[in-house]
Amino acid sequence: MEDYLRVAVEAAKLGGEVLRQYYGKEKKIEYKGEIDVVTEADKQSEKLVVALLSSRFPHHSILAEEGGCMEKSSDYKWVVDPLDGTSNYAHDYPFFSVSIALEKQGEVIAGAVYHPILEELFIAEKGGGAYLNDRRVQVSKVTTLKKALLSTGFPYDIQKDPEEALGLFGNFIHASLGIRRDGSAALDLCYLAMGRFDGFWELRLNPWDTAAGILIVTEAGGRVSNFDGQAFSIYEDNILASNGLLHEGMMEVIKQGR
Repeated sequence: MEDYLRVAVEAAKLGGEVLRQYYGKEKKIEYKGEIDVVTEADKQSEKLVVALLSSRFPHHSILAEEGGCMEKSSDYKWVVDPLDGTSNYAHDYPFFSVSIALEKQGEVIAGAVYHPILEELFIAEKGGGAYLNDRRVQVSKVTTLKKALLSTGFPYDIQKDPEEALGLFGNFIHASLGIRRDGSAALDLCYLAMGRFDGFWELRLNPWDTAAGILIVTEAGGRVSNFDGQAFSIYEDNILASNGLLHEGMMEVIKQGR
């Protein structure tokens, strides 16, 4: 297991160095959808990360956001987001990350999320706890939603179908202390794991957005489920994560907003 986590960290930092090199400079921006952007940094980060993982573990499968996908006959699959928070990055807003996770037979067993501007490295392996830059982290102990700082994001199709996302947002505004919408689900989950946030929810995410973050949250003592409270899979399209103490209350708010 240690080798897997060590390589995940190496890959995350390699991708992060690419992002640093492009950051603050003029960027070539393309659009995968109406408001879904991709930059040259995404592609270059993914290219190097996938090459590294393939060289170290040639028999493992890889699922990466920008198309660097390799399906092998293996119990292991690397799930890669070379740049989570591309819209932020394209506008030089310093909230983005590289997320690397390893899945074994459908269960995430190692993960690393790297914020290259702040040089914050969040890591976890199953059964080994969660860490920020070698310091063990735990979720908050906030027990009531009215005292909770929450985070969320909006799906890329929100302009076509805003009702559910905005309905949930409105209900949580009334129920909580406040909400932040910063644009990187991977970092949102890591911030939850170390107590900067108390809860997180989002609609229509992809596996690479959540794979590393959910392990980091659970290893920090938090809880992750789908909106109905069932066990979460990275292949589902809705996620609810919390410090555990707020989970049932957040589920009630979600039921009201749907």
